[in-house]
Amino acid sequence: MSGAVRIGRLDLRPVSAHRELLADPVVAALEVAASQDSAFADVAVAGIDPGLADTAAFCAAYDVPLEISANCVVVAGRREGEQRIAACVVLATTRADVNGIVKRRLDVRKASFLSMDEAVARSGMEYGGITPLGLPPEWPVLVDEAVAALGWVIIGSGLRRSKLAIRGTGLAWLAANGPGGVVPGLAVGTAT
Repeated sequence: MSGAVRIGRLDLRPVSAHRELLADPVVAALEVAASQDSAFADVAVAGIDPGLADTAAFCAAYDVPLEISANCVVVAGRREGEQRIAACVVLATTRADVNGIVKRRLDVRKASFLSMDEAVARSGMEYGGITPLGLPPEWPVLVDEAVAALGWVIIGSGLRRSKLAIRGTGLAWLAANGPGGVVPGLAVGTAT
């Protein structure tokens, strides 16, 4: 995306000119990723009303289709006293298979969403804005294949007051260049 582009009522602009709309860990991750893969060259950001950051409210208010919006949920489980955490990126129309695929990928008996306070403290991002870019490097990023297949994905920026537009191939690259990956069947059913 060069210059300003619109998706729905989002006024998307290059992140290079609007870093103030990103959480600090996201800025750092984008700088590294852009130096390694061209899918990050045209990531864009749009400011939004932070009261509308939750996906359903955001999509309705900004006329962004749920089918190109993704959620990043942080899931944890324990094995032999060790907490294992993963970030799951699924389309807003679906939900992550926490008790199936995610549990198996983490190799834990039980998996559940990380508490809001812990997710915020450990990610350095705001709740409702957590994104897979800039998360702790030991956390696997698991991206559903439907997200990776999209041309453009609208996702959090690390802050509630903005959203990113990023290529699905960029999210696939991010997942593949860490302990995660693109995971067929990561998303199931419909979002609840």
